[in-house]
Amino acid sequence: MFQYSDRTKKLINQIGSGDAAYVPKAITCAIKTLDQLAANENLREDDRKQAAFAAANLVLSDYNDD
Repeated sequence: MFQYSDRTKKLINQIGSGDAAYVPKAITCAIKTLDQLAANENLREDDRKQAAFAAANLVLSDYNDD
């Protein structure tokens, strides 16, 4: 299993327990968030490229958030 950051693990637990909101269209949410990071000129260029790469791969994958 992938080793998630402590922040991500905490949110996984909160969402799983119902203490935080669940987003039904999570892949679309992730794509939008990664795209926002890619467009943020205050972030390091390498981080922006990684976010854009991840977003592009998700867009081209066979996900379906319908």
